Amino acid sequence: MEKKQFDLNDIVEMKKPHPCGTNAWKVIRMGMDIRIKCTGCNHSVLIPRREFERKLKKVLQKGEKEE
Repeated sequence: MEKKQFDLNDIVEMKKPHPCGTNAWKVIRMGMDIRIKCTGCNHSVLIPRREFERKLKKVLQKGEKEE
C-alpha cells in the first residue's frame, strides 16, 4: 500500500467527518503526534502519527512553505 505524503499546513480529508459537518482539516503540527485543526469550527485534535496515516483519506490542498 502506498504511503500518503502530507506536510505542514496541508488541508487533508479524513475518512470520517467532524461533528460540525466539515471534513477538511489543516495540519498544524508534525512529529510523533500530528495536530490537526478543523477548518469549520477551529477545534484542534492531537492524534498519533500511525492513527492519522490510517484515517487519512487524501490531501485536498498543499500548504504554502514557510521560510
